[in-house]
Amino acid sequence: MGDLEIRPVIADDIPAVVGMLADDPLGARRESPDDLAPYLTALERLSADPNQRVVVAVREGRVIGTLQLTLIPGLSRRGATRSIIEAVRIHADERGSGLGTQLIQWAIDKSRDQGCQLVQLTSDVSRTDAHRFYERLGFTASHLGFKLQL
Repeated sequence: MGDLEIRPVIADDIPAVVGMLADDPLGARRESPDDLAPYLTALERLSADPNQRVVVAVREGRVIGTLQLTLIPGLSRRGATRSIIEAVRIHADERGSGLGTQLIQWAIDKSRDQGCQLVQLTSDVSRTDAHRFYERLGFTASHLGFKLQL
């Protein structure tokens, strides 16, 4: 697979990350690669929050994957800390290479290192390929999720 680096996202990575976020039918409707200002503002907020990890996977100087890992301390489950994996994206020409598995495994390992007892994620109902991928990694579709657009 060559030398793969998983590291925190920096401002220079934002165009590549937003490009990956926009590179599917859902993302194409909700992302704005031509206006990076809101993403840079979000990166500042995320970077200041110790419970957030936004990372990129880089090979040969090229950003080829990304995800966000959020740590959530809680009272339920006997005061358990859980993590949420979000915004997992793999560059189109890297899909099927095993990179997604490496990124998810990185997130699981970091969650374990932080004392999390549970790792969870959500996936849009239309992303059936992603659902099969997560199930292959041991995730179970155990809950029904709800959202309220504000």
